[in-house]
Amino acid sequence: MHQLSGLDATFLYAEMNNSPMHIAPLLIYDPATTGRDVVRFKDILQTFAERLDRSPVFRRKLAMVPLNLDQPYWVDDDRFDLEFHVRHIALPKPGDWRQLSILAARLHARPLDRARPLWEAYIIEGLDNVAGLPQGCYAMLLKVHHAAIDGASGVELISALHDFTATPPPPRPAAPPLLDSPPSQAEMLWRAYKANMKAPFRLARMVGQGIPAWRRVHEGVKAKKFRTLGDKERTRFNAAVSPHRVFGAADFDLAVIRKAREAVPGATVNDAILSIVGGALRQYLMDKKELPAKSLVAGAPVNVRSRDEAKTGGNQVSMMTVPLGSDVADPLERLRGVHRDAVGSKAYHEAVGARFMTDMTHSLPAELAALGVRAALSSGLMAGMKPIFNTIVTNVPGPQVPLYMRGAHVVRSYGLGPCIDNMGLFHAVTSYDGQIAVSFQACRAMMPDPGFYEQCLQRAYRELQAAAEGLLRGGRKKTAVRKKSAAKTQSGTSPGKAGPGRTKVKKDAVTRATTKAIRKKPAPGKAVPKGKKVPAAAASRRPRKPRA
Repeated sequence: MHQLSGLDATFLYAEMNNSPMHIAPLLIYDPATTGRDVVRFKDILQTFAERLDRSPVFRRKLAMVPLNLDQPYWVDDDRFDLEFHVRHIALPKPGDWRQLSILAARLHARPLDRARPLWEAYIIEGLDNVAGLPQGCYAMLLKVHHAAIDGASGVELISALHDFTATPPPPRPAAPPLLDSPPSQAEMLWRAYKANMKAPFRLARMVGQGIPAWRRVHEGVKAKKFRTLGDKERTRFNAAVSPHRVFGAADFDLAVIRKAREAVPGATVNDAILSIVGGALRQYLMDKKELPAKSLVAGAPVNVRSRDEAKTGGNQVSMMTVPLGSDVADPLERLRGVHRDAVGSKAYHEAVGARFMTDMTHSLPAELAALGVRAALSSGLMAGMKPIFNTIVTNVPGPQVPLYMRGAHVVRSYGLGPCIDNMGLFHAVTSYDGQIAVSFQACRAMMPDPGFYEQCLQRAYRELQAAAEGLLRGGRKKTAVRKKSAAKTQSGTSPGKAGPGRTKVKKDAVTRATTKAIRKKPAPGKAVPKGKKVPAAAASRRPRKPRA
């Protein structure tokens, strides 16, 4: 039995009929590496069965405290049915990217069954016409509730299901369940009573931590270490969401992104991706004639786990706010602005304290948090509030080595996330084995044309790549010219400087001119013809007196 943290429970309280709160990796496999060119569904079921013990997420379900007097508990499901959670479907012909995107969006829009462990896996066959992929590929969409995992713990979950070689390990018996006895209603109420008795002290401690945090923020603003962003612009994505979703993604070369960031000293891969998202949103909203004058702002989740907590589940994240530079046309100027603001946002984040947000959710009484969140969402108050940020851009670094399931090679990695009122666009940045992809999930009413937004992402990527290559190429040419000039200076032949060889040439020229002038000089006593000037070199020499 394990109790949810305040932040974990918030994702339960925020779930409404129009906004399921789960996240989902979408992985695409090429079975050609199996040696049989096929992976059977029963083999995938066997993989899940063998590895259920690698993560507690697979077997545990929710146990709610009566009247929400305390945070819920995770308890083992004594009626666990693997085949309910792992499902097998196929795309209709021709099996292209658009069909996969529509199916993934529809599956992701459905809420999970809270009476069972909060995850579902869909094995999707028929990806025979996806650009860049061979025929016979299949996909896995793994939906897991956000109350159970965040991005970092989701990577650990994916690693538990995969191998690092195409040769699968020898089969082993299915992992036996380790069932704990579920708590009784009376036990949960007694625990809630004790927790609520401590709540005022937790709240007082939170206030005590907030005062020095506020002071650090005030001093940081005064010292211009960071700036306040003021009110955020409202866009089509900052309104009430429908229950329907769209999905899309754009694939980039990670090496190109790393090279492009070198055009701005100090910039990171994350800065480059944020600037690409900013460029894509600029193009998309310009096409709709809805581009705000001020930059759009992204919320960027930050993992705050310590080394000791690296393998733990649940949510341990804070949030940074970073302007996306959607008001800047030039891709390099946008990247410079994003990098500058990201540095400031990190300074602000450190001033507030990395764990302040997670600690604050732990301090609030469960019934108050549940009532407040659900009241704001169900009444429409959340949709009418000023936006905190315009979109979410979460970066989930994956392994930079190939992964395999039952010998099938993972060739693509994407991510889907939740959309809620006032934030109808979610970006997931996933990196894997030299690739990086920007996936997006949006309310269908807000983005009816996800294919066009995919084009905007690709165009922003190409523009940044071209601008960075031009700047770096120009920098290399200037460096080459400086090196060449320095080499000439060292050898004495630098233009504009009198090295030894150049001095000799000048002296020889002066000597020839002087000799020529002397030869033309009239004899002593002889008048110079009218209108003819005496050469300066000759006139400067005094005539010799004849010998007696």
